[in-house]
Amino acid sequence: MKHFPSNRTITYFSSQNQPAYFAELGEVVEIETNDCYDGQVKTEETHREDFDRSRLNPATGPIYINGMQKGDTLCVEVLDIKTGDYGIMMAAPGLGPLGNSVSNSSTKILPIYEDHVEFNETIKIPLQPMIGVAGVAPEEGEVSTALPGTHGGNLDTKDIKAGNKLYLPVFTEGALAAFGDLHAAMGDGELSGTGIETSGVIKVRFTKVPFIIENPVVEDEKFFYFIASADTYEQAIHTALLQTTNQLASWLDFSFEDSYRVLSAVCDLKFSQIVNELVTVRVAVPKSLLPESVYSEQRY
Repeated sequence: MKHFPSNRTITYFSSQNQPAYFAELGEVVEIETNDCYDGQVKTEETHREDFDRSRLNPATGPIYINGMQKGDTLCVEVLDIKTGDYGIMMAAPGLGPLGNSVSNSSTKILPIYEDHVEFNETIKIPLQPMIGVAGVAPEEGEVSTALPGTHGGNLDTKDIKAGNKLYLPVFTEGALAAFGDLHAAMGDGELSGTGIETSGVIKVRFTKVPFIIENPVVEDEKFFYFIASADTYEQAIHTALLQTTNQLASWLDFSFEDSYRVLSAVCDLKFSQIVNELVTVRVAVPKSLLPESVYSEQRY
């Protein structure tokens, strides 16, 4: 099994980036990742204003995936996530929606154990590792790894975890995928501006699927999650609802109006993150609603 170390990273997704690593379709690879602070925070004496912000959210890669072409859909099957042995949570004036109520910067270094994170002597948070940054090169230009978009990127969606699949539209030959920003745990919204930030190693399998998407989609045992990011909540929600309704119409052979009704009856709107420059939402569609052929597509 190939192992891709974290000494080769990017802070911008771009089709102009040269590949750091190479993978084959169907191949399982291990990807080592740095924490979102790029290893600059070692003690609680380091605060948010004390490190090089240009190094934030490093993503290991780019990984050139042989066989992926523009217009394809990449499936990233997340097989396993192993975190580092500690996590970081910062608070600072202006960070997160309540940042104006924060008077002083502070940092907590939290030990990570086999099944939990020790917040303090009385609170132990269940270990629920997920991938914050997972993306491919965008169609044009460059996009910071701190931002989400149609290419993926900093989606901060807690369902991108072991056992689930992430689908990404591909805009360039080889996809040029990259991954980083692991969290040992994070609630929907990433409400204070940070999850439990950590380093780690992820194990993934890359495959290609024969359906076309315009935005990232996550699949777990029970749901498809249609993800959208935008400048405002309203824009992100509109995009997510529209793409979900259109997809339901295609899958169920329904009119737009009937698909819209089904959306309202059985689907849930969830917030992935509300703290980045662009906000990210997702719509959860129960797989029980769909014909089995939808979620048993051939992968190659």
